[in-house]
Formats: sequence, C-alpha cells, structure tokens
Amino acid sequence: MGTQEREELAAAVEATLRSTPGVRSVYRSGSLISNLLRVGAEAIGVRKDDEPIVSVVAAGDAVAVEATLGVDSGARSADILRDVHTAIDALLGARGVRRESITLTVAHVQTSGTS
Repeated sequence: MGTQEREELAAAVEATLRSTPGVRSVYRSGSLISNLLRVGAEAIGVRKDDEPIVSVVAAGDAVAVEATLGVDSGARSADILRDVHTAIDALLGARGVRRESITLTVAHVQTSGTS
C-alpha cells in the first residue's frame, strides 16, 4: 500500500470515526514527543500540516490503525470504542483491506457544553 492509498484510507477512517455516535473529537495520534517533532517539522516546512490525523501503517499485507478520540460523557466509553472498532472493521472489509490491528485511545471525555 502506497503513501497516497494510506492517506486516503486514513481520511476515510477519520470520517468514519467522526460519524460514529458518541465520538466528539478526533485527535492526532502519537506520543507527546512525536507530536512536538511533527509540529516542529511543519513549522520549518519539511512536513505538511494537512496530513491525516489518524495513523494507518502498512503491516505486511494488512494495516494497523491508530486513533485518539474525545467521547461524549453521556455514553459509556467502552460502548463507543466497540462501535468505532466495528465501523473501522467494516470500512476496511468494504475496501478489501486486511486488519493487523486497531488501537483506539480515549483522550478526553467531553460534556455537552465543551468541544
């Protein structure tokens, strides 16, 4: 899977996440250090700032997906994660892409009054 295919798949995964009930936000995945390095690289122009915020990495003939979410406080995080996992699996299946792994992290639980 080439870079463009991964970026298109990452954008589709992000759209799927955002359309899943209970998901309030999608954040850039990665550690604090990697995110700081990414911001620095963007600032000096060696990395695009419009790259997908969902990580899709080729793993042999499959992909590993990683996403960090903000979820609604009115629903159980475990239920939202299960729904998101199912939706990503369905997206990958519809595109004929085999899943190596799906790693989902809830970074923020948001009340109705916050974004």
